[in-house]
Amino acid sequence: MQSQGVETQNPLAGHRRLVIKIGSALLVDDKSGRLRTEWLAALASDIAALKAEGRDVVIVSSGAIALGRRILGLPGKTLPLDQSQAAASAGQIALSQAWASHLSEHGITTGQILLTPNITEERRYFLNARTTVNTLLGLGAVPIINENDSVATFEIRYGDNDRLSARVATMIEADMLVLLSDIDGLYTAPPAQNPDARHIPHVAEITPEIEAMAGGAASHLSRGGMTTKLGAGKIAASAGTAMIIALGTGLHPLRNLIEGGRHTLFAPATNTTAARKRWIMGTLEVTGQITIDDGAVRALKGGRSLLPIGVVKLRGDFVRGDVVAIRDLENREIARGLVGLDRDSADLVIGKKSETIKDMLGPSTRTELVHRDNLVLLGQ
Repeated sequence: MQSQGVETQNPLAGHRRLVIKIGSALLVDDKSGRLRTEWLAALASDIAALKAEGRDVVIVSSGAIALGRRILGLPGKTLPLDQSQAAASAGQIALSQAWASHLSEHGITTGQILLTPNITEERRYFLNARTTVNTLLGLGAVPIINENDSVATFEIRYGDNDRLSARVATMIEADMLVLLSDIDGLYTAPPAQNPDARHIPHVAEITPEIEAMAGGAASHLSRGGMTTKLGAGKIAASAGTAMIIALGTGLHPLRNLIEGGRHTLFAPATNTTAARKRWIMGTLEVTGQITIDDGAVRALKGGRSLLPIGVVKLRGDFVRGDVVAIRDLENREIARGLVGLDRDSADLVIGKKSETIKDMLGPSTRTELVHRDNLVLLGQ
């Protein structure tokens, strides 16, 4: 499942939308608790170079708690929940200001987004978060994303920004996720513990054999280790996003990666449609039902979206982004999909033509009740 070989000269070539994850141990000095300003300035230069090539760049940045600990004068390496949340609150301001300051030197605007697990796991929040990120990218900005540690609890949290970055990458359909780390990729064993460990430049699939190679977190500033990075890789790959683990400790880590720096590339799944189908069919709860006429059934089987004109009946209290079951006139479930309108709006438009719907709900309204990209036909 892995191969030994020479790294691609520019592993980011051909990837237009990138999510780059920055860990606390890279951004904040372990001893002083202060920002590594020279390092951040160099990284900002790398990001500006990527932007100049026409790429979308999203940053998932740790560091709020590490910075806030020093700002508030909190001692010790492990903080209780209340102090951790307070540190996150104070540190997030400093973190956001640092990113905005360094990227503004290159004429780049930033936007801060704080996420909690319900936002990427619950479809209605997911859609709103995705819209916000996509709007920022469309305006040429760089979104800076972090977990909202000031309100997250130990029970309800991502727990590490590796997995958060993978969720973000899949949410915005990124081509590539780059995890900058204190190690230059995956080894056959933790190299600090095993001098015979061999570097693995390419992983086609994250198997139990690959997972067995992971170790733990290397720094008290980090929540994750190779285990969480492999978890992120599984999330990303299943949605069709490639992932790279690369060394980030030196100056200009992205430039070094582009120029051939050693790394591990995790290949994306080749059939992302199948992965999305499994997610819609197996992960999300069905909250409503839509009964459609024979013409709409033929349209769906022909690869079309579900339009309100073909709908004859609705059931359930659903909101935009929920999963609904789609049934024919004989009550056979023929498809499932993510509904594009709330129940109240759907009630208003069933049986109506698209032109009429735009007159009713506004010209910018999406007229599909379930878009074909968000629809899975049963038995296919």
